[in-house]
Amino acid sequence: MFNLSNLTPTVRALLFANIACYLAQISLLPIITKIGSLYPIGSPNFFPWQFLTYMFLHGGFFHILFNMFALISFGPLLEQRWGAQRFLVFWLICGVGAGMLYEGVKYVEINKLVTSQQEFRANPSGATFAEFYRDNLPGNETYAPLAMAMTRNPTNTEYVASATATVDAIVSEIRSGVGMLGASGAVFGVLFAFAYLFPNTKMMIFPIPIPIAAKYLVFGYAAYELYQGINPSPGDNVAHFAHLGGLLAGFILVKFWEGGRERFY
Repeated sequence: MFNLSNLTPTVRALLFANIACYLAQISLLPIITKIGSLYPIGSPNFFPWQFLTYMFLHGGFFHILFNMFALISFGPLLEQRWGAQRFLVFWLICGVGAGMLYEGVKYVEINKLVTSQQEFRANPSGATFAEFYRDNLPGNETYAPLAMAMTRNPTNTEYVASATATVDAIVSEIRSGVGMLGASGAVFGVLFAFAYLFPNTKMMIFPIPIPIAAKYLVFGYAAYELYQGINPSPGDNVAHFAHLGGLLAGFILVKFWEGGRERFY
C-alpha cells in the first residue's frame, strides 16, 4: 500500500495537481479539456500554452490511474537523488519534449495529407481516391464503393464531387486535429531515468509471469512504441511518438546530468 505521506514533495504535488485537473475536467470546467489539450500547430484550436497544460489533463479514469501509478512508483527515487527542483524540471521538460516530437510528426503527416489531397484534385479518379485512403487512412475501406463507381463511370460529375467533398472533409478534420492529453510523455521520461540509474532493478509487469530488469522493460516499451507509431493499428488513438518524445527528452537530460556515473544499481 502506498502511503501518500511518504511521497516526496514534488511527486505528491504533481499527483494532486493531476487529480485536481482531472476532477475539474469531469465536473467543474469541462472546457479546460478543449483549451488545454495539445492540438496540431496550424489548427485553429492550437495555443502555445498547450505544451504545458496538456500533460495535466487526462482522457479517462484508467488513463490517469496508470500515469499516476507510474509517477508514484518511480518518481520518488529520482526526486531523492536529484532534489525537488531538478525533478520538477525533468518532469516538465520530458512533457514538453513529448509534445514537440508529437507536433513534428503531426506536421509531417498533415503535409503528406495535403499533398495527397492536391494529387487527387489534379486527377480525380477512382484510383487516386483509393490511393488517398490507402496512404493516409490505412485499414479504412469505406472508400471502396465510391472508388469502384468512379472507375466504372469516370465522367460522372456527381461521383467526382462526392469524392472531392469527402477528401476535403477528411483533410479539414485532421488539420483541425484531435487534442492530445495526458502525462504519458513525462512518465516515459521518468521510466527511462529509472532504468538508466537503476537498470538491474527487477520489476513485474502483467501478464509476464517473471521479473524483468528495468533496463530490458524500458527497452521493450520503447521498441513497442516505435513499432506502433510507424505501423498504427486502425482506430489507434494513442500518441506513440509523444511517448517516444518524452523518453528521448529523458535520455538527453539524464545523459547530461549523469554522464559521469560509473556505478549503476
